[in-house]
Amino acid sequence: MKLYSNWKTIIRKGWSIRFMLVAGALSGFEVALPVFADQIPRSTFATLSFLAVGGAFISRLVAQEGL
Repeated sequence: MKLYSNWKTIIRKGWSIRFMLVAGALSGFEVALPVFADQIPRSTFATLSFLAVGGAFISRLVAQEGL
């Protein structure tokens, strides 16, 4: 495996990285939130996490300016 030469820029500016961070946070909320409150269904965070991963997948395929 070989890193891109501009991997630092990709980490800072890549939308796929941002979407994956959001998906990770939502997955964590999905696990932790029922401990604190049962008012929000777990499926809400699972759905939002799925959408964030889908956004990351699409943004990986689209050319992004500045990268």
